[in-house]
Amino acid sequence: MTLQLTVPNMSCSVCASTITKALQAVDANASIQADPTTKLVSVETQASETAIKEALAAAGYPAG
Repeated sequence: MTLQLTVPNMSCSVCASTITKALQAVDANASIQADPTTKLVSVETQASETAIKEALAAAGYPAG
C-alpha cells in the first residue's frame, strides 16, 4: 500500500532523515520519500496506516 501524508513541521533534510528512520523502524522494507519542500511523505509499506502515523507522531512529526 502506498500512503501520501502531509507532515507540516518537516522543514529540513534532517527532519526528512529522522522521519525515514522512524518509518523504517516500523517496516524495514518500506520505500520512503520525504520531501521537506512540499512537506509530503510518500510511503510504500506493508504496515498499517495507523502504525505509520503513530511512528510519525512518536518521532515528533505528526501527519496533518
